[in-house]
Amino acid sequence: MEINVNFLDNLRLEAKFDDFTVLTDQPIRYKGDGSAPSPFDYFLASSALCAAYFVRVYCLAREIPTDNIRLSQNNIVDPEDRYNQIFKIQVELPEDLPEKHRQGILRSIDRCTVKKVVQTGPTFEIETVDNLDEDAQALLMTTPEGSRTFIEGKDLPLEETIANMTGILRDLGMKIEIASWRNIVPHVWSLHVRDASSPMCFTNGKGSTKESALCSALGEFIERLSCNFFYNDQYFGEDIANREFVHYPNEKWFKPGPDDELPAGILDDHCLAIYNPEGELQGSNLIDTNSGRVDRGICSLPFVRRSDGEEVYFPSNLIENLFLSNGMSAGNTLQEAQVQCLSEIFERAVKKQIIEEEIALPDVPLSVLEQYPHILEGVQALEKQGFPILVKDGSLGGQYPVMCVTLMNPKTGGVFASFGAHPSFQVALERSLTELMQGRSFEGLNDMPPPTFNSLAVTEPNNYVEHFIDSTGVVSWRFFSARSEYEFSHWDFSGTNQEEADRLFGILEDLGKEVYMAIHEDLGAPVCRILVPGYSEVYPVEDLVWDNTNMALDYREEILNIHRLDDEQLADLVERLEESQLDNYMKIINLIGVEFDENTIWGQLTILELKLMIYLALQQHDEALDTVDAFLQFNDNTVERNLYYRAMNAVLEIVLDDELELEDFDVNLRRMFGDETMDAVVGSVDGSVRFQGLTPTNMQLEGLDRHLRLLESYNKLHAARAARAQAATARSA
Repeated sequence: MEINVNFLDNLRLEAKFDDFTVLTDQPIRYKGDGSAPSPFDYFLASSALCAAYFVRVYCLAREIPTDNIRLSQNNIVDPEDRYNQIFKIQVELPEDLPEKHRQGILRSIDRCTVKKVVQTGPTFEIETVDNLDEDAQALLMTTPEGSRTFIEGKDLPLEETIANMTGILRDLGMKIEIASWRNIVPHVWSLHVRDASSPMCFTNGKGSTKESALCSALGEFIERLSCNFFYNDQYFGEDIANREFVHYPNEKWFKPGPDDELPAGILDDHCLAIYNPEGELQGSNLIDTNSGRVDRGICSLPFVRRSDGEEVYFPSNLIENLFLSNGMSAGNTLQEAQVQCLSEIFERAVKKQIIEEEIALPDVPLSVLEQYPHILEGVQALEKQGFPILVKDGSLGGQYPVMCVTLMNPKTGGVFASFGAHPSFQVALERSLTELMQGRSFEGLNDMPPPTFNSLAVTEPNNYVEHFIDSTGVVSWRFFSARSEYEFSHWDFSGTNQEEADRLFGILEDLGKEVYMAIHEDLGAPVCRILVPGYSEVYPVEDLVWDNTNMALDYREEILNIHRLDDEQLADLVERLEESQLDNYMKIINLIGVEFDENTIWGQLTILELKLMIYLALQQHDEALDTVDAFLQFNDNTVERNLYYRAMNAVLEIVLDDELELEDFDVNLRRMFGDETMDAVVGSVDGSVRFQGLTPTNMQLEGLDRHLRLLESYNKLHAARAARAQAATARSA
């Protein structure tokens, strides 16, 4: 984690990381102002807080109340060496707490991350640099020089692959830091990496070794940069929106027809039959969400049609609305990237078919599993932890290179079906297992949903979306039938990467699918993005008309300028929100594509709460009271915000009752909720306070540091593309 420190007045310091700011000072006796704890005090407190966190997690998972649990830490300093200290953590537990939970809580404290890091002994490297912002050396733990580790499917050793990808990111000016490692099952590694300056740009990697997991994470990072996935749905701001190109130098813009018809030049007949079968799709549905440039038309990106090599333009809006990250991959070579890309497309498509059709898959015989001892060791380790594991052949009779590893949790009744794909049986099986545990602790396996016989719940479109995002969707009980619908096949599609890519393309051709591919090499590594219309979409095609992300264009400017709107404009905005049939609990972040600090009211703001604020600003108290009731019934906001609206509910009830006077209740309301809350509530009700808690901003995103950091990340990418395009133009001149 990158922590940037600013020097304030006297001895006060300010540390900024993610969306947080921490202030430190020194006691007056040390010439400070005593306005905040010292850095060392924060360090001491961190171990006690970390221990308490693990106690809380343990108790929440077992519904044990923590009201009567107390925890304390004392630091015993060696009088002869003040750096030699004993951290004594004591916990007071209720007398009636069973012995197994008393021991469980002690074990949970022992897992404290701060404690483990201190006990291991971190290494400090202290150096000077010319410019902190330009020092983009990746913060990665790599293997020693001289090592050369080859794995199946990779055209270069892992060490060389890591070095190449690290160099690409360094040249872009991005610091990549490892936020976490996990290796709780033998031969199953995973990690979380992110851009230190913009933590919203992150990926997860997995593999049977730490090097292969790191390769996976870095490759995914580069593929998502190359395909703009980190910036899906996000507002690029007026500067980028007005540049010569918004996404890629080879993009084209098409103006809709006079009656909002789809313009000639986008898609082809095959795609139009899939995306506009009833003629409902209009040009305005495909306006680019990121730029919002309605006047420029439809931003479209070129893809090559595999069947004849023709170029077809796909609207950027259509790609981001339907495909998410499906069908993109980086590689050491184009063929390697294609194999990975196609494997993921098959993994997701076949997984969807198996789940929605409630197909019972055949088990992989133990005699076959024994041929892959590392994988079997990982499976057995999970079973020793009390999780029954089902290893299934997902190839549907040898048709597809897909495997499945499913975990059952007898403690909760939940299940988790993990799929993996690759032309190699072993690699596909390995990916299924590493995907199962990617970024997860054993406690994290308690959140999986139980199976169901409700076919509607299984086939509901959003269930597949949940499976795509993190595999936490619902699975049918029929999936667990011992009577499988296919015979086990010990399949093998492997060969050279070129041979494997040809075979995977051939399967799609046999299915009658048309394939479209874009190749991005502007960052220095081959990245391909493959679209298979009618097969590789994640979201339903209907979303283009009914749930398109460019709904942001209808609200973005007004919401960002909400403090400047007059009553007529506010009334129009709230009326359109009411008529839109948008989900009241959708966050404004998702509605307008702007990242707010999640620890602020903007960051938690929903459409429902925004409507409530507008009703208060318009002094429409009846509508405000109805909205407060709805907010309190289904609110998962902070305790502080919940109390604010409970106070608001009481005040509105009083104000709207002709027989009650607010002054008669003021004293006790203030005793209940406090002066600060009551001043804000009364001010909101009488109109002297508008949009309480929402800091003013505008279309220039003033004060929105989180979003501006994201745009800084995109600007690095945009500048690299512009420079490469300019160099190519100069060479051809």
